[in-house]
Amino acid sequence: MTLIFEYQPISNQNSERFAVITSLPIFELPNNATTMNEPVKKILAVFLLSAIALAGFPQLKPVYNFWTDDSLVKKRYYEQALKNKEDLVASLDKDQKKDYKEIYESRFVEVGSLLKSNRTVTEPAAHQYLQSILKKIIDVNPELNALPLRIVFTRDWWPNAYSMGEGTIAFNAGLFVYLNNEAEIAFVLCHELAHYFLNHSKKRIDKQIKVFSSDSLKNELKRLSKLEYNERRAEAKKLSRFLAFDMQRHSREGEEEADRVGLRFLKRTGYTGSGFISSMEVMDNIDDTSLFNPLNLSKILTFPGYPFKERWIKKESVIFGAMKAEDASTLTKAERDSLKTHPDCTQRIALLGDSALALKGAIFQVDEKLFQQLKQDFLPEMLEQVYRDGNYSFNLYLALQMLQDGKHTPLAVYSIVRDLNNIYKRQKEHRLGMYIDSESRAFEEEYNQLLRMLYRLRLSEIAALSDNICSLYQEQMKEYDGFGEEMEKAKKNKQEQQ
Repeated sequence: MTLIFEYQPISNQNSERFAVITSLPIFELPNNATTMNEPVKKILAVFLLSAIALAGFPQLKPVYNFWTDDSLVKKRYYEQALKNKEDLVASLDKDQKKDYKEIYESRFVEVGSLLKSNRTVTEPAAHQYLQSILKKIIDVNPELNALPLRIVFTRDWWPNAYSMGEGTIAFNAGLFVYLNNEAEIAFVLCHELAHYFLNHSKKRIDKQIKVFSSDSLKNELKRLSKLEYNERRAEAKKLSRFLAFDMQRHSREGEEEADRVGLRFLKRTGYTGSGFISSMEVMDNIDDTSLFNPLNLSKILTFPGYPFKERWIKKESVIFGAMKAEDASTLTKAERDSLKTHPDCTQRIALLGDSALALKGAIFQVDEKLFQQLKQDFLPEMLEQVYRDGNYSFNLYLALQMLQDGKHTPLAVYSIVRDLNNIYKRQKEHRLGMYIDSESRAFEEEYNQLLRMLYRLRLSEIAALSDNICSLYQEQMKEYDGFGEEMEKAKKNKQEQQ
């Protein structure tokens, strides 16, 4: 029996970084053979070269192991939503069928877009956790059993949960990460289930069609059409504001009704009613709350030999800096409050707080440990979704905060370099405004500082920042997939500017 070869590991001081093949199969010639024919030689040569190549290259790790969604769940939910829409359209009477069909079709576009997208979370552990809490609500509220429900987490960063009006309820990661326990999750679900159970969406659609098809509105629009341009514009603005606030008034009434019925659903679950109060408090303060420490751009973007430049973030507009938020809008305080996504949570607590406190129960029933883990896991999922949505500035903002706080560092570093490389590219193409936000009073000042900086950076400065981050973290990131490619882009961009 003749030994052909046996491969041994490469000796290297960094050998722990390499996928070294400690032994390959030993090829033997038959006892009566003395030589190999050419095809066998070629096969063995290719095999040997491949093995050596594999052994010599690092097996890179992903910067983060993102969730894998269950595509079958998404497909099933989409098909259910489609059938629901088709059934609704088929059941419409001839009277105003065109108007209702148009609205139902438009709504399904939004529902379908959500359910088919990577925004929707159907990763088994996260999805089943949500379904387990939902089951505790439905099992003790038989009036909900017959409803065609599709309840999903989303990777969306904004803090909200909402019923889409036809059985689909979305629970954004941006709200989940601020909550404190399952009792709060349970009430949010009960509240959204109440919206659907009470048919609030259908009632809003009915009112919308009634208002816009009314003779009084048609006559008013006809009157406006005969006015001079400036007068017509002013009158039209008044009319649109009246219609908007009339709709919002009914929406606000719906929120309070959903609170009452939602609390009734919660009462039977065994969860404490304090979940209603604390969830309201979270939503009332969420605009002034952050998951991170205040971002210090000058500290995190100062490098050896390349200091941060204060001119990048210095305010130059006295008007923008001095104008008060109260003066920035012609709306009254009451009007602005009425347009909140979560209207007057303090008043809602006052209305039902005593009833909620009377409900004794648990803050956790399903899995406290998993709840805490999901709060951590949703952060990188949200970060990556922001990038998929094409918002480089907000993705960069979140990544810088994560890096500063030491959260998911490999992903944060990779995201920062990727964003800066993309910003460099879009700036060269003169299309930067399509991918980053503009300063706004709606944003916190730290984000406005970053936006100010991004619009002021020269191409050479963008390239220098990206290259310096790569140099600073090169040793720490050399084991991670994708970083090397982004580092090469950063070097190329810097060379272009020299």
